[in-house]
Amino acid sequence: MDNVNNEKRSATMRAVKSKDSKIELMVRKELWKRGLRFRVNTRTLFGKPDISIKKLKLVVFIDSCFWHGCPDHKRIPKSNIVFWKNKIERNIERDRIVTEFYRNKGWNIIRIWEHSLREDFEGTVNKIYKKIMKLKNERK
Repeated sequence: MDNVNNEKRSATMRAVKSKDSKIELMVRKELWKRGLRFRVNTRTLFGKPDISIKKLKLVVFIDSCFWHGCPDHKRIPKSNIVFWKNKIERNIERDRIVTEFYRNKGWNIIRIWEHSLREDFEGTVNKIYKKIMKLKNERK
């Protein structure tokens, strides 16, 4: 059973940011420090990617393990189980649709799990950086 009452749990879940999470800010700061320039949460792009570079046809999504249903770390809260199960399943389906949309349009899409950044921040950011640099070099 959940150790927190419903009001407190609801307040906690409402406080979770949909953009500018700590991990997103860390990734953006590191990429900026390396000289990369990009747009953030671009509303004109489908799915509002966390990072985008239109001229490279690149979108980056940093997916939270909880909200995006990470296969390794997905866990459903013990209260309001049906709601959370449906919510996370809808998020997984939405992510699949967004990924398919960009692939069909010939865009480069990078999806990063939150846990990969927590486990190996430098290595994961390096993968993003190398992909961006590869795309930049291909444009020349």
